[in-house]
Amino acid sequence: MVTAASYEARKFGVHSAMPLRTAAVCVRTLSISDGHHAKYSEWSDRVAAILAKFSPIVEMVSIDEAYLDLSGTERLHGPPLAATDKLLRAITRTTGLPCSGGLATTRLVAKVASDQAKPRGLLWVAPGSEARFLAPYRSAKFPASAK
Repeated sequence: MVTAASYEARKFGVHSAMPLRTAAVCVRTLSISDGHHAKYSEWSDRVAAILAKFSPIVEMVSIDEAYLDLSGTERLHGPPLAATDKLLRAITRTTGLPCSGGLATTRLVAKVASDQAKPRGLLWVAPGSEARFLAPYRSAKFPASAK
């Protein structure tokens, strides 16, 4: 099972949770390495410690993904966009790890923005523009009345 895929491999359709045989079909020169969960946890803890310096409300949702509530942190870190940029730079400077971020009023929008910002970017969805930002992701499966 693929647990992580490089950006290069992702361009060929490889993604996490994909069977290795399927990934090998996507990329003939696929390089596979063993996972090191203890190391991943250690690095995740390092990143979590940096996140905690930016907000008292940090929700780690996986080993490499978190949500922060920046409400009330403006006096320490500046406005949310500046604070998020400062945070991403601190993570990269301190750990050397690439990171991306999405800034929005909801977790869903922030998650989609973060995915769009990859690799190593930051995407801000301004308050009030969430519907316009998410519009391209609406499924045609929903009837017009559900939209």
